This record gives sequence, structure tokens and C-alpha cells, in this order.
Amino acid sequence: MLNKETILLKTNNGLDVFRHFIHGEWKIGKNFLNPFYPDKKASCNIYRDKRTKIYKINDFGDNRFSGDCFALVGTLYQLDCKYKQDFSEIMKIIDSELNLCLSGNKTNSAINKKISFSPIPQKAPVPSIVEPSSYLPITKEFSSPELKYWGQYGITQTILETFDVLSIASYTAENKEKKSYTVKSSIQEPIFAYRHLHFIKIYRPLSKLRFQYLGNKTEHYIFGLEQIPPKGDILFITGGEKDVMCMYAHGFNSIAFNSENANIPPEVIKKLSYRFKHIVLLYDTDQTGIESSLKHFNELKDFDMKRLILPLPGTKEEKDISDYFRLGNTREQLKKLFTDLLNDLYAETFAMLKSCEIDFKNPPVTPEPLITINGVTIGSPGNLLGITGNEGSGKSNFLGGIVAGAIRLKGDIVDSLGTDVKINEQGKAILYYDTEQSEDQLYRNLTYILKRCNREQPPKYFKAYCLTNMGRRERLHVITQSMDKFHHQFNGIHMVVIDGIGDLIRGLNDEADSVQLIEELHRLAGIYKTCIICVLHLVPNGIKLRGHLGSELQRKSAGILCIEKEADTDISYIKALKVRSGSPLDVPLLQFAWDKQKNHHVFIGEKSKEYKDQRKVDDLQALAEDIFAEKETYSYTQLVSTIQDIMEVKSRTAKSYVRFMKEKNIIVKHPSFPTQYLKSGSKSQS
Repeated sequence: MLNKETILLKTNNGLDVFRHFIHGEWKIGKNFLNPFYPDKKASCNIYRDKRTKIYKINDFGDNRFSGDCFALVGTLYQLDCKYKQDFSEIMKIIDSELNLCLSGNKTNSAINKKISFSPIPQKAPVPSIVEPSSYLPITKEFSSPELKYWGQYGITQTILETFDVLSIASYTAENKEKKSYTVKSSIQEPIFAYRHLHFIKIYRPLSKLRFQYLGNKTEHYIFGLEQIPPKGDILFITGGEKDVMCMYAHGFNSIAFNSENANIPPEVIKKLSYRFKHIVLLYDTDQTGIESSLKHFNELKDFDMKRLILPLPGTKEEKDISDYFRLGNTREQLKKLFTDLLNDLYAETFAMLKSCEIDFKNPPVTPEPLITINGVTIGSPGNLLGITGNEGSGKSNFLGGIVAGAIRLKGDIVDSLGTDVKINEQGKAILYYDTEQSEDQLYRNLTYILKRCNREQPPKYFKAYCLTNMGRRERLHVITQSMDKFHHQFNGIHMVVIDGIGDLIRGLNDEADSVQLIEELHRLAGIYKTCIICVLHLVPNGIKLRGHLGSELQRKSAGILCIEKEADTDISYIKALKVRSGSPLDVPLLQFAWDKQKNHHVFIGEKSKEYKDQRKVDDLQALAEDIFAEKETYSYTQLVSTIQDIMEVKSRTAKSYVRFMKEKNIIVKHPSFPTQYLKSGSKSQS
């Protein structure tokens, strides 16, 4: 197959291509004369790129010949690698010339083109410290004193090689009068070079003239860009190459532009902002560095740039991040400086979070459960309790039992239909909002509540409202404001009932409205430390509520109860769809029915064990139908995780569901893939 990767694999990462097209005796890493034009200075070099591991050519005399093997062939045959058609032609030439037999084509029209080049015309020099027209850098091995110099910043020889830093024995350049001169390295004045694609930046740290550019220096270049990861947390922008390598040595991502005064292209920062959470300016602490970092900070504020100032005096010996580490500061100390910076930036946020922080020395008071069934908490202050079921299933009657239990007089025994309800001894507000029934029907229901708890008149703290004549948006508004008013009037709210929360939004499947409503109700429950009972007129599918509103309610509620009515009887029963801790399938099924003599519903005990067991099978069968409708097979881990997400239960509960479904043959192992599960009776099983 003819593609870039295959060609590199067949040609020793491109080296064989160079050996085929570039004749003469040349060695990897050594300068030689370019044979394609009258080259007078040996400034052409073939080397192995340490990052990509492929071979490249660098020609400081004519940058048309710089690049990988594909770029070289493109130059020789006047083709451009940027264009797909040209690049395809280049690959065919390499395939044919080196007899790789990848494409099956023996000849190519481009091969017969004549190859001839003239020297590249001289361009006007780019302003810099020195811009020579020619040069001859001679490299050497790093000496012990040179490695010691870099070592004080934590920079090793491996890091120097990673960033393509060279030790220079000498180099030849021309001054402004076009006169050649040679600079030699010494122990007192070592010479290093940062090698780039089309130029070399000379670095003489102990000399008066520290920097010099050899070759065609590009206007914008970024040192360290090739060494940073594709994504990360923090990217520091430092003042120079040494700082970048020093940061790399201490485990930080960093880049540097040409200088602190150089313009930083916004398009570069925009691309980097997608890759890193924080981009931080970390310039020198002298006047130039402080002013430059402030200038860039203001120019690039749209990208949420951050600016960190080192605790250094700004003198020549103590001004940059390299000096910071040379002076003995550690990686952890720099991380603390950045954390302190975030503390300052996020001061307002953390001030708000302080009141929400859990104090383990002073744990919060555990609220006493408001509603329980057989000792299992169903409703508690600060939470939502969902009650759902079909029309006519007995939801309003069940609510009557709960409210009667709350407003009963101390010492009275009230039938609260199998639930244990905390009495409102402190006289806090109990609020009842109905969005569906007529005023007359609501009045009759409330009358039954008073009879149930032997009251002739409702207590002053009990307020009931019929909201059917209001618009949907207005209903939530009056609920919110009245809760606030009665909270202050009665020194708290004991319980809130909203019979028909679906009538507070446009539709049960409106995702945005559903999320907003449930979040608001959950927020109000937390503010007033009360339990808001949310009645939703929905028929659940097994043990999962349907619709966006149902899903949100199930996710946010501490408990969900479903009221169902037995066919051809007057008996209703209560089943738990969710409890905050444990499995809802372990909560007993409570029954209640109409008592003609008492003229209200009464608790008639629990469903039989056989009925309860069958209900568990039916509900988990419905759960399996939902799960395997999305995907045919699941691993054990995937199945447990999916049940946790759907049911909002803990891992141990989800695992017990999987175990039960296996025992009841609701799910089975895949016949061909034993680690996968599928629904019993599926096509894959057969």
C-alpha cells in the first residue's frame, strides 16, 4: 500500500531516500556541500529527528532543501508536499526510484524531469544582533564544565539533546562590513546553539554579546513547542530557551517566544488554550520582564491568561525561573506559588464555598426522618420525595394519610396508611398546593384529612391552595414566594406538598424545563430545610420513571413511591421505586383500601411474600428490556454501571440486581462470548 508510513518503514525512516538521491560521501550529522547547486560552504546536514525518529535534511545555504525525504524529492521534481496530488506524485517517484514495488507502477512521468538548481538569491537581512550572510558552525561534544553549567539549573545532557541544543567549538560569520570573523569556544566563554529548521541561535551565556543568529531567522518561532504534550493542565510561557529547559527538567510544560518583547500571536494562544487549562506568563522579574508580561496579559485577556510573578529581586543574578531553581527552590514551591495565584483569582468563589465545606470537627446535625416505612427513610428535611402513579390509583388519598400524620394532635394515633410520619410539634408551616383538582374536589379531600386526624378545623399553620386557574409559569412563582413568607411567619416549614409538578412546566419531556424545575425545588428544600413531596402523574415502566421530568425527579429525590391499584378491586398498594440507601425492591408493599364505616381509606397490611417476589421479577424484567434495547450485550462491569446510572443505586445494590436477574434467567451469558451477558430469549442466544 502506497502511503507515507509504509514508505518510511521501507526506507529506514527516510534515510535510504536521502542516500539514493544525494550522491557523494556524506555522513549523518556532519556538514557537507549540497550537490544540487554550486555550494561553497559545507552547511548541509542530514540528521535524525529525536522526536519523530525520522531522518531530515537541513541546508542553511538554501532552505528549499530543508525538511524530510518527501520535501527533498518534492523540491527536486518541483512538486509541493502541501498539495494532495503532488504528495501522491512524490510517493510514486520514491516507490519507483527505490524499487519498493508498493504501488505496482513501474514508471512515472515526473521521473524524467531534469533536475537543476541555482543558488538561492540573497535576501535582505532580518534585523538581529548579528545577521551574517554565511557561517560555518563546528560542533563538539559537551565538556564537563559545560554540563556543569547546565546542571546548576537541573538541565541534563539528555534534556539538551531533546531540545536539539549543540555545543559549538567555533563558528564563522560576517560583520556589517562583510568581513569574516571566527569565534571560538573556551572554558571561560563557552558557546552553545539552539538549532532550528532554517537558522541557529548562538547562546554565549558568559560573554558580553550573548545572542547571535546564523541563517534565515524566522519572524515567529516557538521554542519547546515540539516537546509539550497534546493536552495538559498548565503551560508556562517563559522568557527564553534556558527557562523552558529548566521547567522541563522540573516537570513543567513550557514554551518561549523569540524574546520577552516579541509579539505573541493570538492565533497561537487560541490553539494552545484548547489544549491546556491554564496558560501562565512567567517572565523575568526585572523591569523589562514585568512590563512585557503585563503588556501580553492585557493583550491576551480574552484567552483567560494568567500572570505569575516570581519572588525574586529582579537583579541580573536573580530574575528568572532558572535562577529560582538554581537558588534551591523546588517544584513544590513553584506549585504553591501557582496555587496561591489561583486562591487570589478564585477568592470570591472560595468565600462562597466556605459555607458549604464539610467541617469534620463539627459534623452537621443529622435531620430526623420525616416519613419512614418499616424504619426505611423515605422523606427527610432538605430533600424531595416523589409520589407517582396512574390517575385514580389513590395518590391523593395516600397524601391525605401523610398530611394527617403530620397535623395530628400530640398523643393521638392516626392511620397514615402504613407510613410513620413525624408530628409537627413546633407548629411550622405545612403547605399544600394542588395544580390539577377543582377547588370543590380539593376541599373534600382536605375534609377527609381533618376527619382522619380527629380535627374539626385545620391548624393555622396548615395552608392549602388550588392553583388550577393560574398559568404554568405563574404557579411556580407563587409557590416560591408563599414558601418564603410562611417560612418566616411560622419559623420554618415542616412539609410541602405539590400535587401535580408536571403542571408547573410546558411538558414532561421538555428537558431544559424539567432540569430547571427539579433543581429549583431541590434548592428550596435545602434553603428551608423541609421535605417537598412532589406528585407526578406518570405510570412508571417497571422501577424507572419515564420522561425527562420523571428521570430528573428520580435522580434528585431521596425517595420515590409509586401508588398502584389492583385490577377489579378497591385496593391500592404502595411500592418503592427508590430509597436513598438500600434497594427499593426490599421495601415492603403496603396496601390500603376504602373503609365505608370510617368514610376514609385505611391501611390493610402488606402484600404477600409471593406477590412481592413476583413483583421483583417483573420489575427487573422491565429493567432488562430497557437496558438491552440500547445495546445487545454487556460485560458484567458494564451491566452493573448501567444499572447504577439508570436506577441511581449504589454498586452493591446494582450487583444484587444482576445476581437476581441471572438466577431468574432474565439475563444469560453469551454462548460465544462467556464474558458478555444478553437478555434471555434474544436472537444472539439462539
